[in-house]
Amino acid sequence: QGLAVTENSMSAQNTTGDTISVILGGTVVPLPNNQNLDGFVADGTNSTFTVPTTGTYLLTYNISVTAALLMSSRVLVNGSEIPSTVFAPAVSAANFTATTIVNLTAGDEVELQLFGLVSEAVLQNGAGATLTAVRLA
Repeated sequence: QGLAVTENSMSAQNTTGDTISVILGGTVVPLPNNQNLDGFVADGTNSTFTVPTTGTYLLTYNISVTAALLMSSRVLVNGSEIPSTVFAPAVSAANFTATTIVNLTAGDEVELQLFGLVSEAVLQNGAGATLTAVRLA
């Protein structure tokens, strides 16, 4: 058996304590810092990332806010939520996270989103929001 090597991956963060104006239908979280895109392409707002190669990907994210809020988080692909990435707590929370494996197609657009509340969410400094995608096969 040969050694498996990851062909494509990406990681991007929001580390500056940005305030996200969350709306019920959803607000995309920009991830302009510490980008390691390895073939992925970020749009001009650093909130949409285009998948370079069709395959099976491990997706994981974490969002940490300064005050607990009764909101939810998710990853969108081409504007549609990936159900296995939805984190919808029953009580207010300050940390939102999910990990899943999904099939993505070259050209798909991936976004991290907060939704379900009309409020201002202040990201923690440091790794306030992180999105990672790793192609497994």
